[in-house]
Amino acid sequence: MDNSLPPADELVLVDRELAQLDARRSQLLARRAWLIQVLYPPVSAAAPLRPRPPVADSTPRSAQNVLLMLGGTLLTIAAVAFTLVSWGSMGIGGRATVLAVVTGAALAAPVALLRRGLASTAESVAALGLVLTVLDAYALHRVAPAETDGPGYAAVASAVLAGAWAAYGSALSRLRSPLPAAVVAAQLPLPLGVLAAGGGSTAFAWAALLTATADAAVVLWTRPVSVRITAGAAATALGGWALLTGGWLSLVTPWSGAPLLLAGAAVTLYAAWRVPAFAAAASAVAGLAVLAAAGGLLRAALPPDWAVPGYVLCALALTSTWRPGGAQPARPEPAPAGTDLGPVAPAAGEAGPADVRPGAVGAGSGSAGARSAPAAPVGTGGFGARVPRGIRTGLAGAGAGVVALGVVWALPPVVAGLLGPVARTTGVWSGEHAARPLASCPATALLVLAAAVAALAALPRLWARCGALALAWALLTVLPVSLGLPYAATLALQLLTSAAALWLAVRPGPLSRGLRAVTAPAGRADAPGTDARDPHAAPRETTGPAVPGASAPTAAGPRVPGAGTSWPAWAPSRPRAQAPAVEPAVVLGWTAYVAGLASAGSAVALALDVRGATFAALGVVLALLTGVAVLGADGRRVVSAVGAVLAATGLVFAVAAAGGFEDRWTALALLLVPAATAALGSGAPRPVALAVEVAGGSVGLLALGIAASRPAFLALALALGGVIAAATAVRPERRRFASWTAAVLFLLATWVRLAVWDVTAPEAYTLPVSVPALVVGYLRRRRDPEASSWTAYGPGLAVTLLPSLPAAWVDPEWARPLALGVAALGVTLLGARFRLQALLVLGGAVLALDGLHELAPYVVQVVGALPRWLPPALAGLLLLAVGATYEQRLRDARRLRERLGRMR
Repeated sequence: MDNSLPPADELVLVDRELAQLDARRSQLLARRAWLIQVLYPPVSAAAPLRPRPPVADSTPRSAQNVLLMLGGTLLTIAAVAFTLVSWGSMGIGGRATVLAVVTGAALAAPVALLRRGLASTAESVAALGLVLTVLDAYALHRVAPAETDGPGYAAVASAVLAGAWAAYGSALSRLRSPLPAAVVAAQLPLPLGVLAAGGGSTAFAWAALLTATADAAVVLWTRPVSVRITAGAAATALGGWALLTGGWLSLVTPWSGAPLLLAGAAVTLYAAWRVPAFAAAASAVAGLAVLAAAGGLLRAALPPDWAVPGYVLCALALTSTWRPGGAQPARPEPAPAGTDLGPVAPAAGEAGPADVRPGAVGAGSGSAGARSAPAAPVGTGGFGARVPRGIRTGLAGAGAGVVALGVVWALPPVVAGLLGPVARTTGVWSGEHAARPLASCPATALLVLAAAVAALAALPRLWARCGALALAWALLTVLPVSLGLPYAATLALQLLTSAAALWLAVRPGPLSRGLRAVTAPAGRADAPGTDARDPHAAPRETTGPAVPGASAPTAAGPRVPGAGTSWPAWAPSRPRAQAPAVEPAVVLGWTAYVAGLASAGSAVALALDVRGATFAALGVVLALLTGVAVLGADGRRVVSAVGAVLAATGLVFAVAAAGGFEDRWTALALLLVPAATAALGSGAPRPVALAVEVAGGSVGLLALGIAASRPAFLALALALGGVIAAATAVRPERRRFASWTAAVLFLLATWVRLAVWDVTAPEAYTLPVSVPALVVGYLRRRRDPEASSWTAYGPGLAVTLLPSLPAAWVDPEWARPLALGVAALGVTLLGARFRLQALLVLGGAVLALDGLHELAPYVVQVVGALPRWLPPALAGLLLLAVGATYEQRLRDARRLRERLGRMR
């Protein structure tokens, strides 16, 4: 070993050599275990299985305990009955004799029983003796003078019994029940003594606290587990009662409750310091007690409105005990055998190498030693450097809880300032302002919010920055309510709040300064050859000669011959999978954005009281949202673009209302919004453009709904909407949907205009649809000759022929049936010529029905002139003819169906 090295480097070298030796020893032990398993297979694998005996329902020890418990219980019942029933019939001598003999025998018998090894029997007899001592105390009270005070006697008797049982249990240390029983009896003297002295609730709480302090001392300085558990439960119960009483006294008489709370807090903090496992919970209780005491004193000295701020300020002072950058020395953590700790690199902010205590690494024990944190804690010194982390966490948690309750107390005015304008009780543009909700809200709510903002802003954590941002917005929102600002100032402050929040949503850089992206590992993964518990550990190294018959040692460990797989202890693990990083700027930006939108909505609702304020608020909101849509990122751009469209719609409504427009002119004015969105969408990114156009389309539907009461203006609005859609169809990404939308709007405009002109001919409505549909079908058949005629021409023909057929049947004139028949004939001939099934079927069917309509009057006339018996006779002849040629008709029908099937 090179003694010229500095001590720190030499210590690192020693750690590394010891770790390598331990790793090598673990490998050899695992190899030896495998060889033993190969050479000496387990006997149970070759031996035949023998039937196992049935499992007993109970063990002899449990049966013995049940019998002893039963016997002790019966003797106890007998002793109680004797004391309560037969005591009065004996003289003083008999009483003394019975008390001395029975109790002495019961307490002395365990000594002999323990010498014979009968520990369970001795335990039962000792328990009986303890019960007899209680009965003896009761019997003595029965013969005591009548003026003897009951609570006082009970206090003295419980103290004597506690001392006697403690001495008895200490003398017979193998008995388990006397010492816990002594602890239970020791809980009574002080509280019963207070009751005997006529003390009130304060004195009783002090007695309970003193008893709980003694119990805590028993927990800390005694060894039997049963005694510590009993004392711990008693200390929790009595200490909790004392602290609850102190909390109630701090509200009624603070100067009486504060000393009690502070004393309880001191005891609890000392217990937390000595028992690290319960440090956080116990110190949290102590912190709440301190806050109740200090806050109660401040509440008594300050006006009522300052009560909650007083508690909050005390809580903030307590929260300052937590130092996020501090670190406490960790206790040595034993590493499992075969684990290579390697040199422990100093953590961030630590100075010097790791501290390895002497004797931590046992030679030949198979342990890799213990790893210890630096001897000196990290931090800035002071309170945070001396107090354990658990206590600081508990105290800070108690303070944070009280601060949170104070913030909740200050939130109702925030909700009133935000949603108050929405719950409108006055008319729009009436110039009247509704009464402020929660007008009696104390102005100290501002102080609570400001203190919380300052405390959270000082923490370099993402959640703290988000909370500080939200509370700062709440502070600005509650300011008009708490200070009673006038209408103009309130509206201006809300707009400024919205502008500031939206600006931070676009540029959250100043808010995220000093924060790092948050990543969370999605699963366990350790790099091969690296200690999983220590991120600074060096890769594992193996030294020494290789085991005969094994492969060369690697970081993954030697391989067993024939096994085919590496040993699980050194199997290389998969790489760590990490969740995507959460950028602080994104989270803070969204927080500010939501706050800005909320303030903008509240400002617009408030501005509806006055006409000029409405125009100003809508204009400012439109400008702000447009700016976010242009400068923002991710989904904030989309939401802002939709909000800008809504603000523009509100401005159009406001202009129409100010100008006294009728509904039809308002509807036409609203079409400016979808026209503008269609124009702006051409230059915007795809997600923003789609959102803007959808919002504009929704406004267009609203305009059509408003214009529906005047059909002439509805036709004009539909035509203008068709123009907008047709202009949008020029863009390649919107061509198909916008073109169909334009066609539908133009068609609807035509139909509405025809209805306004009282046009009743169905062809006037169907021809504008069928002609473009047939043209589109023809173009499709040119591109795709295999396309079906029903797909290409069926919709266009059906739109015209089918509605015209009922009209021709009810038309008394001859022009429409003749025109329909000629058109159907032409369609049928075209279908037969080009072998198009849709044209042949539709044209033929319409032609046949139209011809039947023309022959119907003559058929009716002829039928009316014939005898009544002739129609049934003709029908019978027809059926006979069909029946005689049924087979031929079936063949003809099948042939016709096949021909139609071959058509397109």
